[in-house]
Amino acid sequence: MPNYRRTLKACYLGFITQAIAANFSPLLYLTFHTTYGISLERIALISTVFFFTQLLIDLFCARFVDRLGYRNCVVASEVFSALGLAGLAILPDLMPSPFTGILVCVIVYAMGSGLIEVLVSPIVEACPFENKAGTMSLLHSFYCWGAVGTILLSTLFFVLFGVEKWRILACLWALIPLYNIFNFATCPIERLVEEGRSMSIGELFRTPLFWILALLMVCSGASELSMAQWASAFTESALGVSKTVGDLAGPCLFAVLMGISRVFYGKKSEQLPMKPYMLLCGVLCAVCYALASLAASPVLGLIGCAVTGISVGVMWPGTISISSGALPRGGTALFALLALSGDLGGSLGPLLVGKVSALMGDNLKTGILAGGIFPLLLVLGLLLLMREGRKEKA
Repeated sequence: MPNYRRTLKACYLGFITQAIAANFSPLLYLTFHTTYGISLERIALISTVFFFTQLLIDLFCARFVDRLGYRNCVVASEVFSALGLAGLAILPDLMPSPFTGILVCVIVYAMGSGLIEVLVSPIVEACPFENKAGTMSLLHSFYCWGAVGTILLSTLFFVLFGVEKWRILACLWALIPLYNIFNFATCPIERLVEEGRSMSIGELFRTPLFWILALLMVCSGASELSMAQWASAFTESALGVSKTVGDLAGPCLFAVLMGISRVFYGKKSEQLPMKPYMLLCGVLCAVCYALASLAASPVLGLIGCAVTGISVGVMWPGTISISSGALPRGGTALFALLALSGDLGGSLGPLLVGKVSALMGDNLKTGILAGGIFPLLLVLGLLLLMREGRKEKA
């Protein structure tokens, strides 16, 4: 009998790889600025290029993964991730423009990250585990642990050996996807939908239920990233602490609580129906956004910011589980379009917070308050979904 625990281990490491790709280079932005003389304006493009590349990969996966095969594509995800991370140690110094070298590496490991994002969830969903929703929530917790580990271990490495040794650390991080190539090449991988039976992109677009699920995914990504991306700046401005303390009390604490939330649901999912639980989390998330932005006490503001991590934990994996059950023939196209929707929300949410803050005289609290629209829309989408479910039963 196939050992699907090996598949699960490979997928756990896949999400850790994605977390490394998303969180390592931002720790080096100031180092890139001082070492290579790259302006902060150009460095800001690194994050944009990373997420835009992921969006393109989402679209690519929707059309071509079924033809190329899951195993080939998921092995390629680890190859791209390893090459991109290791390339950071070499390419910027080899190319005439260090910034071009950095961007090439970012594009390469973002391709790997995008493939991981689309492929790992359906690979696990296709495994014959009994508790699918709980397994999915636990799987996605590994992105959180990967993010926390990347931030803490990189910070420890810089303290012990100096930030000037960052090239060695880039190569060390590349060892994880390099090792995971073997895992994905040898573990059992099943098809989510029988060949020729999965829905096309056109069929999904013509299905009203898909658009409700896409709305949930946009709101999930926006609810998570609006706070996560601004947590450090918000903590610094609200509490007046240093950047190091702000990073630990803001995005790091946020990621820890989000991971704990996903592990909790993974263990308790059989007692907690997904849709009502997500509805409760959406309401809690909206309350947290309001508390963070409106509380007179900085400590209450920090609590609102941190507890948002608990409330958003189930949203992304929960939407994937709901979607898989609601559209069982969705196949790769469904998972790719859900990833695209989530990434779109993850881009729009922080952008809205920044724009509103700027319009209100750089008032970040007002921007955070505006970000609370996304969990409210998620609640609305869930209510619509639950109403449709009651109609079908009737």
